Amino acid sequence: MRNIKHAFWGPLLLSSLLWLAAEPTAFQPAGFFALRDTMVQYSGIVAMTAMSVAMILALRPRWPERWLGGLDKMYRLHKWLGIAALVVSLVHWLWSQGPKWAVGWGWLARPARGARPLLINPIQQAFANLRGTAEAIGEWAFYASVLLIALALIRHFPYRLFYKTHRLLAVTYLVLAFHAVVLTDFDYWTAPVGMVMALLLASGSYAAVVVLLHRVGVSRQVEGLIASLEYYPGVRVLEAEIDVPHGWPGHRPGQFAFATSDAREGPHPYTIASAWHENDRRITFIAKELGDHTSRLREKLRVGQKVKVEGPYGCFDFDDDQPHQIWIGGGIGITPFIARMKSIAQERRTHPDEPPRAVDLFHTTTDVDETALAKLKADAEAAHIRLHILVDSRDGYLTGDRIRAAVPEWPAASIWFCGPSGFGEALREDFAAAGLPVTKRFHQELFAMRS
Repeated sequence: MRNIKHAFWGPLLLSSLLWLAAEPTAFQPAGFFALRDTMVQYSGIVAMTAMSVAMILALRPRWPERWLGGLDKMYRLHKWLGIAALVVSLVHWLWSQGPKWAVGWGWLARPARGARPLLINPIQQAFANLRGTAEAIGEWAFYASVLLIALALIRHFPYRLFYKTHRLLAVTYLVLAFHAVVLTDFDYWTAPVGMVMALLLASGSYAAVVVLLHRVGVSRQVEGLIASLEYYPGVRVLEAEIDVPHGWPGHRPGQFAFATSDAREGPHPYTIASAWHENDRRITFIAKELGDHTSRLREKLRVGQKVKVEGPYGCFDFDDDQPHQIWIGGGIGITPFIARMKSIAQERRTHPDEPPRAVDLFHTTTDVDETALAKLKADAEAAHIRLHILVDSRDGYLTGDRIRAAVPEWPAASIWFCGPSGFGEALREDFAAAGLPVTKRFHQELFAMRS
């Protein structure tokens, strides 16, 4: 989480400092309207910085994934930047429109304007001629962005509509990029702040075009074929095995991939629930009916159907040096642990003499399906994992105290959690209070994607 915070505040702080270097007298304005012009420029630069970085992250780039801790963390950063862009854009709009309202209401006197300076630079002249257009379409793009970001933040907004409307933010970004280029103080473009903004706007515009052309992640997509489907009614979970005969580079346990079964609804992320065998090129996904998209999969998918699979992504890979690991899978969060158990069982068959690492797996669930639980127990036995199953209605809720009582070796263990984010944060705080160095040894998957 620390790196996410650095990646969030870093660009905003950098753009602020560079702007301040270009406007050293920013806090000594010659009157209210001079302050208003300065604040419009500053808020616009910060808003476009946040929007540009968010747009770049929409491409799902590989290069920052390891540093940020996985694509789930990158999506969290993308969301934070979108909210920041919304808030700062609102401030920008209020600084732009508020004084005009105040003049109309008689609260402020309209400033006296002298003759406009003669513009010699032809590019500056062209920008001056476009000011009215940039202001008008920028305002409407701002209104559209507010609506689209608000819809993206509504958890119960249907996934198929979210996929279509969220892509429209790429259109509003391109309009706002034009707005920014034309209306940013022309002198900024020869200063460091302008150079950085030019790079961000160019990169963000490229990303927006890629999004609009449906080319995100296309180089990491392979064609797959659904080999089998099994439904577990007790937990409302669908298990799909997909053959990927060509192109799939393999994956590590704990990683996930995007699968597209309907081009109209776009790709959806699923944690991979299988180990990788080069001689048996098959991926297993497990999807729980949690929303409009996943609730309709059982009706829409069929054996033999073609799907696109993109990935793999993620850094939830169980890689550490601790002698003991504690795994916690809440509900459908058990999926990465299934993949890891299958991988360990595969390794044990290849190297039967290697001593296994001590692992305790806690699976807490509200729903129960005996067939699914039997498979889970078989996987744990094959991997020599100590399994603790807690059904909420029967056993009560899982707490830090219960984990520590069941695993006396916890002070020397690392914890790997996948499940509801609130549950994970509560356990993290509990173990931090108990003395575990959670920044180094508490690993949490942060995906909270629409389902």
